[in-house]
Amino acid sequence: MSFATFRAPLRRQLFSASFRRAELRTSSFRKYSTDPPPAAKSNTGLYVGLGAVAVGGGLAYYLYASSSDTSKETSTALKSAAQSAKAATKLAPTKEDYQKVYNRIAEIIDDADDYDCTVFMRLVSLPVLMLFLLDGSFGPVVLRLAWHASGTYDKTTGTGGSNYATMRFEPEALHGANAGLRVARDLMEKVKKEFDWISYGDLWTLAGVAAVQEMAGPKVPWRPGRIDGFAAQATPDGRLPDASQGAPHIRDIFYRMGFDDQEIVALCGAHALGRCHADRSGFDGPWTFSPTTFSNDFYKLLFDEKWVWKKWGGPKQLEDKKTKSLMMLPTDYVLTQDKSFKEYAKAYADDADLFFKDFSAAFSKLLELGVPTQQFVSSEPWVMQTVDEQKS
Repeated sequence: MSFATFRAPLRRQLFSASFRRAELRTSSFRKYSTDPPPAAKSNTGLYVGLGAVAVGGGLAYYLYASSSDTSKETSTALKSAAQSAKAATKLAPTKEDYQKVYNRIAEIIDDADDYDCTVFMRLVSLPVLMLFLLDGSFGPVVLRLAWHASGTYDKTTGTGGSNYATMRFEPEALHGANAGLRVARDLMEKVKKEFDWISYGDLWTLAGVAAVQEMAGPKVPWRPGRIDGFAAQATPDGRLPDASQGAPHIRDIFYRMGFDDQEIVALCGAHALGRCHADRSGFDGPWTFSPTTFSNDFYKLLFDEKWVWKKWGGPKQLEDKKTKSLMMLPTDYVLTQDKSFKEYAKAYADDADLFFKDFSAAFSKLLELGVPTQQFVSSEPWVMQTVDEQKS
């Protein structure tokens, strides 16, 4: 039995047949796929860069083996310096290399229904299987991974953000806001094994970009350069939004990262995708009728539907009065109550293009939080091609 039995009829209505991408898949590789950059007229900078990478990498490994926190902090600094040196001397992988990683991520997000059901069940755990059957795509949970890996940034202390990918470690991996994200981390681990040169921070954030773009969302500018950190750099609990709270809490969380009210409302629009799971967050249900298509429906439904408190044994959430099949969190509904938030939410409900533009800018900013500028391999972010664009 194939997953297409469950999902193909619905997806044929939502997407075109062009979503089949087998011809774009390339074999796995562990080296860069592109030629090195041409030699400069003077090799001095290249030699300095190579020396910095070699020395920095060697010392980082040596210090990593040490058990002291001081050694690990020094190791992180050396890894950051080595990444900066690679970026400065253009020794890092190219955009084409990262495009191939993007394509592999897109395959995992959208093409699981190409697997035979019995084979797929042997490849993934039961929670992963159930998530796919309920959501119809791994895109939403992968997007959530990128969001939560980046949204821990504190502009005052300069800690958190996407640079160290510290959700790999406990206790951050066990924080309540990250419940259920092991599914996404396990999926991305498959990609990491094929492209072992990419850092987890770059992998996870690129996956978020792929999720948005492959589910009909806007282009999200992105660039690599993050490094992997250690458990000692994991962030404390409480830095991510608590869905049961109101406007003051939302502002505290997002202002800490450096966002304003407009950016807050734009980022909330990611709830057009996916659903809540009672066995993870406690909340239950999708926000929209098309949870695998990126759109401004989240805002439109907020204003067009009548929302009432759901009578059930779980945490406080709202449901649409008409069908009782949709849900909104308290932090969602506050967008219709707070004067400043409401202005932007209404604008996005009325103008999908405006929402796409503002979400793209805010999400790109979110994904770069906590990353030193000198680590990036490009002075300007890249725009990755969707799978469909590569076929045309």
